[in-house]
Amino acid sequence: MFTVPNSVFILESEYNLSLVILSILIACSASYTALSLNERIQQNSFFHRFIWIGLASVAMGFGIWSMHFIGMGAINLPFDMQYDPFVTILSICPALIASLLAFYIANRQKKSIFAFIISGVIMGLGISTMHYMGMAAMKMEVHHAYKLGIFTGSIVIAMTVSFVALYIFSSLQRLMDRRVIKIVTSLIMGLAISSMHYTGMASVVFYVDTNTVIPTNHSHENHTWILVLAVAIGTSVLLILSSLSGALDRYVDYRMNFFDPLTKLPNRRQFERTIHQLLHANTVAVLHIHDLEKWNIGYGYKFGDRILTEVSQLLLQLHSSSLEVYRVEGNRFAFICKEDSNEKLKITLERVSSILKVPLQFDDHAVLVNTVSAIAVKERNETASQLYANAVAVLHHPSIEYNNQIVEYDPKIHTYNFEQRLLSDIDMAMEKDHLYIVYQPKINASSQEISGVEALIRWNHPVHGFLSPGLFIPALEKSGKMFDVTDWVIDKVCQQLDQWNKEGHPVLHVAVNIPGTYITSARLLKTLNHCVEKYDILANNLELEITETSVVSDIENAIRAVGDIRKQGFSVALDDFGTGVSSLSYLKRLPISTLKIDKSFVDGVPESKKESAIITAIVSLCHSLDIETVVEGVENVKQFNYLTSMPKSPTIQGFYFAKPMKQEELISWMKQFHSQCNGVTSSS
Repeated sequence: MFTVPNSVFILESEYNLSLVILSILIACSASYTALSLNERIQQNSFFHRFIWIGLASVAMGFGIWSMHFIGMGAINLPFDMQYDPFVTILSICPALIASLLAFYIANRQKKSIFAFIISGVIMGLGISTMHYMGMAAMKMEVHHAYKLGIFTGSIVIAMTVSFVALYIFSSLQRLMDRRVIKIVTSLIMGLAISSMHYTGMASVVFYVDTNTVIPTNHSHENHTWILVLAVAIGTSVLLILSSLSGALDRYVDYRMNFFDPLTKLPNRRQFERTIHQLLHANTVAVLHIHDLEKWNIGYGYKFGDRILTEVSQLLLQLHSSSLEVYRVEGNRFAFICKEDSNEKLKITLERVSSILKVPLQFDDHAVLVNTVSAIAVKERNETASQLYANAVAVLHHPSIEYNNQIVEYDPKIHTYNFEQRLLSDIDMAMEKDHLYIVYQPKINASSQEISGVEALIRWNHPVHGFLSPGLFIPALEKSGKMFDVTDWVIDKVCQQLDQWNKEGHPVLHVAVNIPGTYITSARLLKTLNHCVEKYDILANNLELEITETSVVSDIENAIRAVGDIRKQGFSVALDDFGTGVSSLSYLKRLPISTLKIDKSFVDGVPESKKESAIITAIVSLCHSLDIETVVEGVENVKQFNYLTSMPKSPTIQGFYFAKPMKQEELISWMKQFHSQCNGVTSSS
């Protein structure tokens, strides 16, 4: 392998410059393709990150393999060169494995210089192994041997340049969306592959026996161009797949964000985008299905979904091309009519109303679907958004009867009260960040350490200013919009946890309030799991706070739902303990992790012996049940001193330590709090 026999004729090889340049371009373009595919990992992709890592690895491995054989085709030797098909195909495996490892390490959150060295060594060995397996695949009358020094140097170069390329790639990961940075990185990675190949080729000595007749004509060039053509086609296919996969991902993301998965109709987000961009709309209508929750509770959500599907199919069959139909809420469909005449819309709604007056048959169940349709017609210069608000005002008017009637908006009758105005503004508040999150710290009384924070919602209304949660939350809960707002809060909190983690702040345990019956909804667990996976955070960083009154009415389902949530790793706290019926059986049966004692029990501490005794008893009981206790509403030093003097100290939350703060204020407060605690510790 490293020895050239005596009495042989050494062949001088030359290179076809155009093919050399082509091989380098292939390596660089494959690197660019791989980086583009890997870039999808940093985006909110429908596909799992490992799919993009795999595609990036295939692109890079294929590029290394292609570059080698095009480079081999660039050699001009006076003998025909062919390849063993099995070894040729097998030689791509080391390049694929090395590329997969390299991209896996480069995309890890925690990286060290040692990890880059190891990955550089493995990547270099993968490139080298692929190269020399490709050399072994050659079948021709010419023999070859290697110069040991240059042979070793080629492997060292592969390892070194791979390390540099991986380090640069990983360090500039966040800048990969900048085309110039990506091109430069691709050139470095492409040159890394090429430099190893041509250094390795410099170590090769081609020779033949002295009695071998050297031909003057050979077909090596023809075989080369066949290989080049095959590689070029393969690379083109890879680039096309990259573009198609990105387009598919964007399409799936669009469908998930702007279409309802059940009815396949455009959803509320698409509806709001349309009415905000629409310059002309003559009529907007809303069809409301009454008492859908009754069917969901009585026969299950699948049965309710069948009703919605049936109604949506009916709407699609009857509506004309001039009407656009949307599912804007769980039990509401909206219509936009762009024509000057609204007769087609009225005819459609009348036909729907007439059909629904006859019970729908589902298996053995006859279901009478009660609806009301509200129509708002443009009279002056109303926008589509204003027309929709008018239609909703009709639905909220107390005179409405859900007997499949059709009601047209009358400004003299269907007045819009303050509560309804808030409901119409809530979606824009989430979109425009008028709604925002503040965090109130929770302090462990015994260790004086921050054990977590509670996420609380606030609303800075553009017209009415700062609104009290006590004003808008009851309205949202009554209308059913609190479920959507809760999903928004969970998403924002998980996004914030991810940001804190990336910025190097300690990952906090964040509690989120869950409204009413949402705890028993399957939608909640799906939302939690989706957000945890989306932002790559741990489930145990989230705690769900539920109230006594939300579980009492449906205790069996609540026990099951809380159990399912705990199995996924989330914590669950029973909030406002003491304000409801406060049955101790709930503590025994509900698999909660935390109990929060209401502020009303703290107000009289320590002056009131009865309230002090109650808190002490609850804390001791929870400790024996292995349930963490949080005392809310601690506001003065007397309350704090009493709670810290208890045998089993609880966690404390209240204005004594801090008010609810925005995330920037919270980080600043945490630094100051830790500094004060360290100062106290060192002085003592």
